[in-house]
Amino acid sequence: MRKITGIRLRPNGKIYDFDSGHFVLKKGDRVIVNTEQGNALGVVATEQRQQEDGERARDFKSVQRVASDDDIKTDEKNREMEKEVYLFCYEKIQERALPMSLVTAEQLFDGSKVVVYFSAEGRVDFRDLVKDLVQKFHTRIEMRQIGVRHQAKMVGGLGACGRELCCSAFLNKFDPVSIKMAKKQSLSLNPTKISGMCGRLMCCLSYEYDFYNKASKNVPKIGKNIQTEKGSGKVIRNNILKESVTILLDSEEEIDVLYGEIIIDNKRVEEEEEPDTEIIE
Repeated sequence: MRKITGIRLRPNGKIYDFDSGHFVLKKGDRVIVNTEQGNALGVVATEQRQQEDGERARDFKSVQRVASDDDIKTDEKNREMEKEVYLFCYEKIQERALPMSLVTAEQLFDGSKVVVYFSAEGRVDFRDLVKDLVQKFHTRIEMRQIGVRHQAKMVGGLGACGRELCCSAFLNKFDPVSIKMAKKQSLSLNPTKISGMCGRLMCCLSYEYDFYNKASKNVPKIGKNIQTEKGSGKVIRNNILKESVTILLDSEEEIDVLYGEIIIDNKRVEEEEEPDTEIIE
């Protein structure tokens, strides 16, 4: 049976599964692993586990060795190189007035190539910029354009909640987020309140969506006329967490009514059954 270990190659980056072979590893250990672009230094992010019998068979890249002091020094030199490339590239972008936002620079462990990440609204002619970088650092340069959500993940920061951005703290992938999720949770549709630092809808809108979707199945929709023990009226707000709705009575008075006090066809709403519906994003 294979021993599988989750390893993170970059800070806040995605966790990849590797075959750890005979090595006994624990969280925080630095190791040299084999990747599609050659060897790389990574940090063990999960405990070792045995590959399960029913787990999909696939080829895992392997852990080459535990990182030595020389490997760590090489990685530190690479990080210094990345800083130099970033500063030089930033200056040249300003000089050439290129319509692009520089995100970060990454050098491969063996020093054979530097990847420069940037974001832009459209296509950018960066051929002269690459010539400047090659002439300065005498190494291969790859320019890679990324989206604004990946930019926020790489740069990091604090969200409107005051906590570290979810994408840079623990999210390994970006799930689809839609305005429908904000509507279902009765959130303000003001773009400034439901958008993250990246300018896109906040990832956290999807965290409680399934709960709200299930909890609101048998709740009268806004605008529906209903009958209660306190009189008839129109639903103007749903309070999912309080398990109540706000009703505007025919007398223009607003009241909060618990779900169990709503009467539909002489039956309380909690007894009403509806078929399950599948929501496809």
